[in-house]
Amino acid sequence: MSPADGIAKRLRGALIGQVRAVFNDQARGEKPVQRKPDESLFGPKSVVWRVHGDVTTMMVGGVTALLLQMLHPAVLAGVWDHSTFRGDMLGRLRRTARFIAVTTYGSAAEAQEIIDKVRDVHTRVKGVLPDGTPYAADDPHLLAWVHVTEAVSFLDAWIRYAEPDMSLADQDSYFADFARIAEALGTVDVPRSRAEANALIARMRPELVVDARTREVARMVLDQPAPSVAVKPFQALTFGAAVDLLPGWARTMHGLSGAGLATPAVRIGTRGVASTLRWAFR
Repeated sequence: MSPADGIAKRLRGALIGQVRAVFNDQARGEKPVQRKPDESLFGPKSVVWRVHGDVTTMMVGGVTALLLQMLHPAVLAGVWDHSTFRGDMLGRLRRTARFIAVTTYGSAAEAQEIIDKVRDVHTRVKGVLPDGTPYAADDPHLLAWVHVTEAVSFLDAWIRYAEPDMSLADQDSYFADFARIAEALGTVDVPRSRAEANALIARMRPELVVDARTREVARMVLDQPAPSVAVKPFQALTFGAAVDLLPGWARTMHGLSGAGLATPAVRIGTRGVASTLRWAFR
């Protein structure tokens, strides 16, 4: 091995270690999800495998999805009233990432096990909004909002930073693939194409609001401390790219419309990070 090869190997190892430390709670013995091509719900030739396998775009899309989800008062209330989100932001993000990883790459049995756990949790997340309206996390209407924001955000991040020429047919295949997980969670009328996803978001927009609680949770998401000094610059780029990925109307609701001024630098930097991490994990 040449000196250059040795340096590259050490750099790869360091990058992989940093990413695994972010996504896996090593204190609890968590390890990366093992891919099981012959046993998974989708398989390695599926579009959902392709989209969900990119570290950078999934991080960017995941934060964008959170910022969209919290605009619905009932979804925000479930987090506010029942979650450790405010005290354990990283833990919440890790649990979401693990759910996506297991349901995408694990065996069908592992996927069903984690889906059952989430459905059980949802049955206990109930309450009343400040205006007296009751809410429940297992409401198919709310589940549809959570799902469509994730699907659109993950896919749009992938298109922007990995596959800008992705065909509409492949995009529709992604929505159709991912719909299976939403339906298993109890969602109804799940979008199975880009057009259906856009239509669902348009129908939901009149229900979206911003109040003091929305602003506090958004601030906590975007201002959370990095888990390590090494991760800090990558996290800043990820959050900038996530805000940039938001639809203009959502940026305006969050009061983040001026954030687009740094778009060229954010996009160039995020592309660089994405390329570097793909090299490390190749």
